[in-house]
Amino acid sequence: MTAKVEIYTKFGCPYCVRAKHLLETKGVTYSEYDVTMGGPKRDEMVARAPGARTVPQIFINDVAIGGSDDLRELDYEGKLDALLAVAGN
Repeated sequence: MTAKVEIYTKFGCPYCVRAKHLLETKGVTYSEYDVTMGGPKRDEMVARAPGARTVPQIFINDVAIGGSDDLRELDYEGKLDALLAVAGN
């Protein structure tokens, strides 16, 4: 079993593409929520990550990670793989 990964994105967002690519290179399955047109999913994103106005917004096991640069920084520091692993695996 792997971590639950969710990403809020907008159409044409290069940072979203970059974040999804990093997750895909790690073999991570994620749920993607398109908030291009706003709506309930955008409201949900803002409620889950107060102050978040940009995409992507990434959550691993319901913890707000931040955006593409934050995800890349975690990977660079060697911390992302541990977050993506579930205890007991």
